[in-house]
Amino acid sequence: MTSLFPIFVKLAGRKCVVVGGGPVAEGKLEGLLASGANVVVAAPEVTEKIARWSHERRLTWHARAFQPADLDGSFLVIASTGIDAINESVFCEAEARGILCNAVDEPERCHFYYPAVVRRGPLQIAISTGGLSPSLASRLRRELEEQYGPEYERWIEKLGALREKAFAGRKDPRKRTRLLQRLASRRAYERFLHAERRRAGGSA
Repeated sequence: MTSLFPIFVKLAGRKCVVVGGGPVAEGKLEGLLASGANVVVAAPEVTEKIARWSHERRLTWHARAFQPADLDGSFLVIASTGIDAINESVFCEAEARGILCNAVDEPERCHFYYPAVVRRGPLQIAISTGGLSPSLASRLRRELEEQYGPEYERWIEKLGALREKAFAGRKDPRKRTRLLQRLASRRAYERFLHAERRRAGGSA
């Protein structure tokens, strides 16, 4: 089995198409909308939440069956209809155009897989089993969510600010690297966590 190439893609402003409007499609749409993608949905019917997103102009909904022209100018497409013939049509059209396609729960019709993701603000930890065991990926995600709690969101934002200062004040790249490594160390994190707990206790 060929190894997958792990990558985080900037989707802001890119056209991403979702074929299907059920609960599964809704779950896929949340991530695309959060990424700032230009989202288009092709489905005769959609869930209440997808309809609301359309009404709020967070996405474009074509209330009809999929048409090949829906993929014009698109970067990727998600096929989540649950109907084999439609998903096959979407995948074949995407394949012919060189567009990335993910047919939900159909590894043979996927150019990429959705990973299980732990999100802590800018920090994202993605887990993939190459489509072999999504259940294992979900379990590992739950374990990592316990290991990396919500406080990591605040810490990584602080690290980002400290990194900017380090680059502004130090010209020697080796010194910058050593400083950034210290700032991101386990000891530095524990000091940050201790300070956060003291601050929370003082404000109670």
